[in-house]
Order: sequence, then C-alpha cells, then structure tokens
Amino acid sequence: MEEPRVESSPRSSDPGLAVFSVAGHHVVVTGGTSGIGLMIAEDLVRAGAIVLVTSRKAEACATTEETLGAHGAVHSVAADVSTAEGVETIRSAVDRLLDGRVDLLVNNAGASWGAPLEAFPRDAWRKVMTTNVDAVFHLTVGLLPALRQAVERSGRSAVINVGSVDGIAVPAHEGFPYAASKAAVHQLTAHLARRLAGDSISVNAIAPGWFASKMTAFMTEDPATLQRMERTVPLGRVGGPEDVAAAVRYLGSPAGAYLTGVVLPVDGGLTGCLGAPDVLV
Repeated sequence: MEEPRVESSPRSSDPGLAVFSVAGHHVVVTGGTSGIGLMIAEDLVRAGAIVLVTSRKAEACATTEETLGAHGAVHSVAADVSTAEGVETIRSAVDRLLDGRVDLLVNNAGASWGAPLEAFPRDAWRKVMTTNVDAVFHLTVGLLPALRQAVERSGRSAVINVGSVDGIAVPAHEGFPYAASKAAVHQLTAHLARRLAGDSISVNAIAPGWFASKMTAFMTEDPATLQRMERTVPLGRVGGPEDVAAAVRYLGSPAGAYLTGVVLPVDGGLTGCLGAPDVLV
C-alpha cells in the first residue's frame, strides 16, 4: 500500500540557510539610492532578487541601476513617494518592470530636519511627516494589488518599514518631527500588520541605530563625534551594511514568515541595553 503523502511547508523543506533565500523575489526599495536603502538594495540584488529602487533624483536612480546592475537584476524609477503622483509612478513601474508582483516592499525613503525648538519651521515639520509617515501608508496601500498577487503565487508577501531608534527612545538632538514620525511608523506598522494578516501579508519594521549614511554624515564624518557615538553603543561600533541587510533578509524571506507587527531594533544594543541613543554621553 502506498504511504500517505505528507505535504511539507516551504520552511521545513528548505535545507539549511536556504530558508533565508530571497532569490527570485520581486522587491521595491524606496530611497534605494543612498544610505541604508542602498545597503538593503545591494544585498538583495546580490542575493538574487529582482529589485526596483526609487529616488526623487533621476540621476541617482540611473547611477544606482548601473552600479548594482553589475551584480544582478535591478531597475530604477524616479519618484517622490510623498506625493500621489509619485505613488502612481511607482505603481506603474511595478506593473511594467516587476510583472505587477511585489514579494517584498521596503519603505525606506525618509527625511530629517533639525532646528531649535522655538524656531522650528512649520514647512520642515510637514515635509518630514509627509515623507516619513504619509508615504509609507499611501505606497503600501497603492501596492496592495501587487503584494496580493505575490501571495497568490507563493503564499505570502512582506512589507518592511524603516523606523528608527529615535522612535523608541528620546534622542538628544532637536530633530523633533523625525523622532515623532518614526514612532508613528512603528505604530502604523503594527496597525497594518493586524489589518493585513488575513491576507498573508506580513508587516514589520526595523529600527536602525547609528549607521554611516548621508543623513548621519554630520556626525559620522567627524572623528571625535564618531568616537563618542561608538562609546554609547554596547557593541562598540556603528552599524554596517551587513547588519541592516541581514535583518531585512530575515524578515523578507521565508525565515520570517511567522513574524508580523514586530519592530526590530538593529542598533548594537542601544535601546535594549541603555534606553536612549544619546551621543552626548
């Protein structure tokens, strides 16, 4: 008599590290031409994903597409995610370049602004909140058909929002809307996760600590300030590309299939061990 066939889950049938594979995934990374977004995009391209990077600047898009194209499949589109027109541009690019399917959406595009409390510009506040919060919501909603198409094909899809340790602990610098926006991203992540769980779309966030990027260059490019920063990190260093890439790979691959609504600090122990990312310590 023939033995009954037992269907295995994708996770149990994957040998070893294959459970972390994103090969063949269709991915969108906003703000993918610099900083943490570029770190994420490069790792995913090298890992065999087909990646669409977005940025407001067409020149940066072209340069990134050419550079990363040496390592795998990458497309780019210039779009401002903080506008309805930008969201539609990305949605159209997904239909055209990714066959209308998104296995992983990385909402990374962000803005920051620092100014003294009583002189903080109203326009700057609105710009940061619109880019960091509104865009995450509207682009995720705009790409839901593509995320659902991925679910039909493979059983799941994922959204990863890039938050910040500044949204967990109170920062020392006067970037008021940045910290508020990242706290909002964390809460929005949980809310979307609850709403989309029934669609097999996971929604998680990473909360990076200190990473060398254009946004943090005013600190990381000054040796004395960099040393002070590193002294505040329990693991004794700022993050590197491999650190953020590993977190995204985990949450975006089958390895992270049972996680949703999570805010994962990628910060060398900043928030978990010390409670506040204060470079002035």
